[in-house]
Amino acid sequence: MKKVVLFLFVLAGHYCGMAQLTDAVAKARSHPIELNKPAVNFFEGAVLGNGGLGVVVATRPDAVVFHFGHNNVWDIRIAENHRDEIGTFNEVITKVKALSPNLKSISDDKELKDYLNLTSDNYRKPYPRPFPCGTALLGFDRREVELLGHKTDISTGVCEVYLLNKGVKLILEIFSDAETDVLWFRLKDEQGNAQPSCFNRIRITPDGQTPKEFPKYTVINDSVSLGFRQILPSQEPNVYNVKEGHPKDKTFILEARLGSGFAEGINTIGFESRYPTERYIVADGKPLLGSISLREGFASELKPTRAETPQMQSYEAALQNTRKQWADYWNKSSVEFADDFLEKIWYWNHYFFNCAVKAGVTCPGLFANWSRGNIGTAWHGDYHMNYNTQQPFWLPFSSNRLDKNLPYVELVHHLLPISRKWAKEYYGMRGAFFPHSAYPVEMTLHPYPVPDWGWEVFETPWTVQGLWWHYLYSMDVDFLRNKAFAPIKDAVMFLVDYMTRPDAHGAQWNDDKYHIFPSVPPELYGLQPGFKFNYDTQVDITLAKFIFKAFIEAVDALKYQKQEAALVKDVKKILADMPEYSTADSETYGTIYTSVPGENDRMVYNLPANLMHVFPGEEYGQDASPDVYQKLVNTFRAHQNEGGNEIVLMNLQAARLGILDIEKFKRQVNYAMLPNKTVADYVLQSGGRYSDQTEFDWMGSLGIWLENFSLPVVINECLMQSYNGTIHLYPNWDKRSDATFSTLRAVGAFLVSSKLTGGEIVTLRLLSEKGSRCKIKNPWGNASVRLIRNGTPSETLSGTLLSFPTTANEEIELKEIQ
Repeated sequence: MKKVVLFLFVLAGHYCGMAQLTDAVAKARSHPIELNKPAVNFFEGAVLGNGGLGVVVATRPDAVVFHFGHNNVWDIRIAENHRDEIGTFNEVITKVKALSPNLKSISDDKELKDYLNLTSDNYRKPYPRPFPCGTALLGFDRREVELLGHKTDISTGVCEVYLLNKGVKLILEIFSDAETDVLWFRLKDEQGNAQPSCFNRIRITPDGQTPKEFPKYTVINDSVSLGFRQILPSQEPNVYNVKEGHPKDKTFILEARLGSGFAEGINTIGFESRYPTERYIVADGKPLLGSISLREGFASELKPTRAETPQMQSYEAALQNTRKQWADYWNKSSVEFADDFLEKIWYWNHYFFNCAVKAGVTCPGLFANWSRGNIGTAWHGDYHMNYNTQQPFWLPFSSNRLDKNLPYVELVHHLLPISRKWAKEYYGMRGAFFPHSAYPVEMTLHPYPVPDWGWEVFETPWTVQGLWWHYLYSMDVDFLRNKAFAPIKDAVMFLVDYMTRPDAHGAQWNDDKYHIFPSVPPELYGLQPGFKFNYDTQVDITLAKFIFKAFIEAVDALKYQKQEAALVKDVKKILADMPEYSTADSETYGTIYTSVPGENDRMVYNLPANLMHVFPGEEYGQDASPDVYQKLVNTFRAHQNEGGNEIVLMNLQAARLGILDIEKFKRQVNYAMLPNKTVADYVLQSGGRYSDQTEFDWMGSLGIWLENFSLPVVINECLMQSYNGTIHLYPNWDKRSDATFSTLRAVGAFLVSSKLTGGEIVTLRLLSEKGSRCKIKNPWGNASVRLIRNGTPSETLSGTLLSFPTTANEEIELKEIQ
């Protein structure tokens, strides 16, 4: 028998950096994003960013164009009308109860139709929304210069635009500074030597969709600086005084600076500028070096600063620091496969995620920090809490980038005050009810109080779930105490009050269960007459269970048993009598789960809502009982999905069950991939909300979809799963295909590395940050395994589950006993 050795390096305390099995930076470098022609379309251009600043580098046959956005820059106006007309939950549900169940829709009742219109009125306003920060253009004479294409090195975040100047190849090197919101660029030849400008003009343009009622931008224009300042009003147009402004107004300044300076008058091709923010580049033979900065803040505090000419020393320092930060990012985890495209999916989406998200910056909305005109502003570009906002933040856990979850944590705390207020004033209950849609602006009224998606109860536990995961994957008790516990408790208190109401628990149900009523399955039916499809949805039940169990564990971890005894008692009582998951019988597929009682096997879903107890509920997986597992597999096979919301979630559910077809997954990703290599939400079939006349790619032009940057999680779950506290290696992987992964993060604060070659696991390493007890599904079946602790042979483990304690700085080597 071939000897296989399992090495475990166990170090307690803070992560100190276990060696990667793969050169992560080199592997990232091997997957550049390139286009060998002008990228005239927003979605063809190179995607750059530092987590706050976002830049799309488009190229034309006559220019290089930079489109700017920022996670902190929003149209902060908000409509909060009808405050006294919205009423309360009890008032609205009383009206719905009075409806005839024979109505097709609650909108068939005029009073409720008017109410739906009233409660959605604020959301129909075009604000708040991400605010595009303008465009910078470097133009050239096409008679002398030809644009060839561009390439982005994702290992460093550096984009190169390739040009031919009088037959000589030149490179415009561009990168977003990792520390400051500055885009740097310089011109060089193929040997890296600095070159004088082949560009003859620069133009800075405010966004063309800037509302007409905004204060007009002010021009910044001197010998080395060109740009504009835009005020962002804090009040709606009917009350805002343009001349006087308001203390809460915000502003941003987009400003370009060149080392060679600007000139007025006639350019090299004989045209005189017609624009106040256009200048001509002096042809003085100096190397082309420039920067474009974006500064944002309160209008009362942010003022233009004295212009300084960019210096090569500053450029080199910024470039070196940016490369280092990218290297640090890549070295947090890495993969290496025999499958090149699967690698690309993993590395490209990690790259985009780092461009879009950073601790200390506003949590990005639907389309992150890239926008232009109306691109990136659909649905306000806001926070949708019924999966869209949560999904990208699944990536930080298994991919070992926990700092990237912090903007989401801060978002939850930003939403707490309005969520607590809504629970108290609208529902008359304790805790917090989190909104369906929300914004990163000051809010005093629930942004979406509409009794359709606004009544999705599951959004409350789903909003706080990521805080519990942060604790499970880090075992950071201080984080649990200071950041996670209060929002989790608020969600639990609301659910306890909501599920113990007389409407949700009593003789009318003919059982002793605590029901979740009313609620709404994710964006399928809305609120129905007679409450058909409005109770005990699968996602409500599974996420309520999840957060109830998390709360009990959190109380134990924090030793809060005494002060939380009453709430824990209530939670345990409800958990003991939760409703069963609804099912239906299919002639073709057998018994399947449904998203809500009353469905059949012909439903066309927009979310995989009948497998939510697999994920995000994490109640079932490959270790489910045979009967349950068969129903789960039947459900997946019977499921019809219209597409547009499922590309990560449904494939992740399949991976958890060990039935994901990775080749099919790759084909689906390729189908929805845009020229810039981001993945959009594409329609898959008609028959649900979409018809045969629907343009299946209609969502691809709305913006760069942040949510799909979590595609690598699907791959991670094929390599390793640990959601139930036991590490399971290669649970959805063809072991004939070689694979290596380094420092993926597991529940219990373990970093796991492994190499699979020729069907054998030849390397397996773990690093324990907190000294937790380690449980691993034996990768050799029932074989006995010898533990060698700090070089000394120790106990022997056997069986399908290997379980052993770990301590600080302990190195453990495991060997299969022959």
